[in-house]
Amino acid sequence: MEKIISILGSTGSIGTQSLTVCKKMGYRVKAITAHSNWKLMEEQIRQFNPEKAVLTDMEAAQKLKEAVSDTATTVLSGMDGVLEVASDPQQDTVINALMGVAGLKPTVCAIEAGNNVALANKETLVAGGKLVTELVKKKGVLLTPIDSEHSAIFQCLQGNESKSVKRLIITASGGPFYGKTRSELAGIKKEQALKHPNWSMGAKITIDSSTLMNKGLEFIEAMWLFSMPPEKIDVVVHPQSIIHSMVEYVDGSVMAQMGAPDMLIPIQYALTWPHRYESPAKHLDLLSCGDLTFKKPDTETFTCLADCIEAAKRGGLYPCVLNGANEEAVSLFLQDKIGYLDLFDAVRQALDHFDLGDYNSVEEVLEADRKAREFVRETFTR
Repeated sequence: MEKIISILGSTGSIGTQSLTVCKKMGYRVKAITAHSNWKLMEEQIRQFNPEKAVLTDMEAAQKLKEAVSDTATTVLSGMDGVLEVASDPQQDTVINALMGVAGLKPTVCAIEAGNNVALANKETLVAGGKLVTELVKKKGVLLTPIDSEHSAIFQCLQGNESKSVKRLIITASGGPFYGKTRSELAGIKKEQALKHPNWSMGAKITIDSSTLMNKGLEFIEAMWLFSMPPEKIDVVVHPQSIIHSMVEYVDGSVMAQMGAPDMLIPIQYALTWPHRYESPAKHLDLLSCGDLTFKKPDTETFTCLADCIEAAKRGGLYPCVLNGANEEAVSLFLQDKIGYLDLFDAVRQALDHFDLGDYNSVEEVLEADRKAREFVRETFTR
């Protein structure tokens, strides 16, 4: 059965692989959005013939408009264009592969329009999980995970009762610096932090993986996706990235989802659930994957993970503040404006600085995010 798909963030790692899946499955790509990579988007337009294409960068959008003037694709610009695409009710699923808290509003718009959402933008649930999950229930749409860890948990839960779950076990590669002390991390440069041992990902998520912040964000995301309290979620370091996550049941059974570290599998399953089809992903060879090992995460050195768990337990706007502080810190680090250890300190100090309550609107979430970013800029770039 043909599905109609829109992809928010089509030129990024998840977006380009999502297009690969759509081509393989024969899905119609109705719209694509990105920030500024107009040359790659031109190629995507010529291959997939979407009705609409959006670039949030105005100058890049104008270049794209001129480049594809011979096609039937309408080129839009700015975040308003992204929201227009997400809000279109004449589609089956919106893939949200945007980066950061900027993905929250499009997710909400897509759900309000009655669209299913395949979510790769974890910050949507970290910052505004209460709003999003309540809206999903109200609208009766599907929210399926694309993150490999959450897809693994999603798969391990199939056919089992939620009341039988003892705990969710999220696996972490440990990143490139697992085993180092805090003093050894002091001189780390962005070029080192951008070399992930197992996965090929965007810059922001790769930096987050090196600090274990990404695993903390996944911890919070899992709470909302699977309605689990923080006490029933654990993180273990699994350097080989073969087991993508596990679910332990009350009878002692532990179900694990295994596969090669390839995002094509979770992307496809998010779109085809509950059915499975042949995938363009590489298959796992058990005889060549080596030993599978598990270790305890070092939360005293990699404090971002512990801070995420603390923010999750505090609830309200604290996860939003933590996420905003981290996004700003990562941006500054990638610009060589702060040091590697500042990534950890920015998150901790933001949590200590703000005294926050709960939220009931997207506007409240985005305002808390703005304040957290401002705090980091003022504190760490004087």
